[in-house]
Amino acid sequence: MTSTLAPQPVERPKPARTGAVARRRTRVLALPEARWAAAATALFLLALPLQLTSAPAWAWGPLYALSYATGGWEPGWEGLKALKDRTLDVDLLMVVAALGAAAIGQVMDGALLIVIFATSGALEALATARTADSVRGLLDLAPATATRLDPDGGEHAVSVEDLALGDTVLVRPGERVGADGRVLDGASEVDQATITGEPLPVPKERGDEVFAGTLNGTGALRIRVERDASESVIARIVRMVQEASETKAPTQLFIEKIEQRYSLGMVAATLAVFLVPLAFGAQLTDALLRAMTFMIVASPCAVVLATMPPLLSAIANAGRHGVLVKSAVVMERLGQVDAVALDKTGTLTEGSPRVTDVRPLPGSGLDEDELLTLAAAAERPSEHPLARAVVDAARERGLTLPDAEDFTSAPGVGVTAVVGGRTVAVGAPARLLDDTLGTAAELEESGRTAVLVVVDGTPAGLLGIADRLRPDAAATVASLASLTGSAPVLLTGDNPRAAARLGAEAGIDDVRAGLLPQDKLAAVREMEGAGRKVLVVGDGVNDAPALAAAHTGIAMGRAGSDLALETADAVIVRDELAAVPATVALSRRARKLVVQNLVIAGVFIAGLVVWDLAGDLPLPLGVAGHEGSTVLVGLNGLRLLREGAWQRAAAGGDA
Repeated sequence: MTSTLAPQPVERPKPARTGAVARRRTRVLALPEARWAAAATALFLLALPLQLTSAPAWAWGPLYALSYATGGWEPGWEGLKALKDRTLDVDLLMVVAALGAAAIGQVMDGALLIVIFATSGALEALATARTADSVRGLLDLAPATATRLDPDGGEHAVSVEDLALGDTVLVRPGERVGADGRVLDGASEVDQATITGEPLPVPKERGDEVFAGTLNGTGALRIRVERDASESVIARIVRMVQEASETKAPTQLFIEKIEQRYSLGMVAATLAVFLVPLAFGAQLTDALLRAMTFMIVASPCAVVLATMPPLLSAIANAGRHGVLVKSAVVMERLGQVDAVALDKTGTLTEGSPRVTDVRPLPGSGLDEDELLTLAAAAERPSEHPLARAVVDAARERGLTLPDAEDFTSAPGVGVTAVVGGRTVAVGAPARLLDDTLGTAAELEESGRTAVLVVVDGTPAGLLGIADRLRPDAAATVASLASLTGSAPVLLTGDNPRAAARLGAEAGIDDVRAGLLPQDKLAAVREMEGAGRKVLVVGDGVNDAPALAAAHTGIAMGRAGSDLALETADAVIVRDELAAVPATVALSRRARKLVVQNLVIAGVFIAGLVVWDLAGDLPLPLGVAGHEGSTVLVGLNGLRLLREGAWQRAAAGGDA
């Protein structure tokens, strides 16, 4: 190792931004849509109790009027702009319906409709802003500056944007790598979970590739820059997420797909109901009353409520059980999926290494507990993830760990310490022995990391360490296969042996390992190109492009990266994998209730319209019939709020 790796005085200019940048999150009230919605809601809540307590109209009337104005001006303005482009927007129709309700005395109903639409728009704007925040925040994973080495051995802290291809940078222990490149000198372990999702740090030595934004371990590395900052893997992930979000097919609720034709038809029919009788000599008042009655009974309120209550009830029910579904559109789309792609580390697995095997070697004179005690005592001073796994395993067995003396750690090799007068070395078998032991090869073939324990220069035993499968992983895979009609696919950046082992344990045959973020994205697009509606479940930065591009994306919440949580359409807050198929089943039941409600609403609307056109439908009766159908479909949709709905969905049955 050259002297360049030794700490030297460094000229450090003031960086443009520090490495520990606080996450930038858009505040709710920073959005104009949220401010207008909050104002409309507050005014409505002030007016409602005054009206219900029979206060004079001058007390609550202006409050309702202000609620109409603050909550309705923006959708109304957007609707007028759409009308200029010869498109009739449902938001404009709802504003007109709200004004129509006020015109016939239903002021409170119209104000409530305005508040609902304004709140919905604010939530959509907030979701969009938070996603943009996370995409920008991803760039903070890469450090702002790097230590560039001059040919004469001098060191200078420079902005990573100023690094050129071929420059040599020094990465000290605990620092993040500043640029994509290749190791020239040194040895260390690098945590590159943000890029590949691998649960364990990867040993790096001369000739190995490293990525910007990954975290260096205990060794120092000299790295030759091989990619410009704008072309680093982390920068490409940002672009992929943005492009996937922009090119993702537009999502609409079922009713929104027919809103244009329905809206145009209702407006034309209302005008006809008003003008045709006038042309045949009817009184203006009678024609206007009939047209207003027609507009009320034919308005899509019941049709809109046919869609929203089942989906919102399903969202609320899922939320009580630790699943955050971000919108009604997402809840509807979840029930459409017919293929599932799962990440491995942190999704199918717990995301942290655990000791799976303790194997004393013949002739060592040690049993499992004695071997684990010596290894854990030697590893206790180390900060390496494998060391923590060994210590945790000893503590789980209730073992008492003696103090270690003369502790030393060599990057990429292992640790050495004196425990109870015995010299204990713990590390990789290939590093500590000339030949790899058969037992170590067996462990590694099964996808585990083999760790050799040497006591007083003699091999004493091996430990097998691996990321552990979640207890409910196999059952979840089986449930998803039953719901979609096809087995899930495993997409992971981990090594093929570990991926194959976990896939076999979980019941997954199609295992695709060693994937970078762009490879996962390509796999999802390949599946969707074949006509599949893919659900992606993941948790890491490396999953974000696939989550954004998929028909629907779900992120695991406990260990999920900020980018994955914001990019995904839904989040499993309690980190229970079994909640994924339960939510899909609940969504499918919600879609069935939507169809039921549309039939009910259609029957009521058709009956009232025929009565108004062919007979003499009194306005109060028309309003009562319209409101009655609205209440009926609303109550039908609320059935999914019951606890039994989730229990049946979780059991794989009909909700």
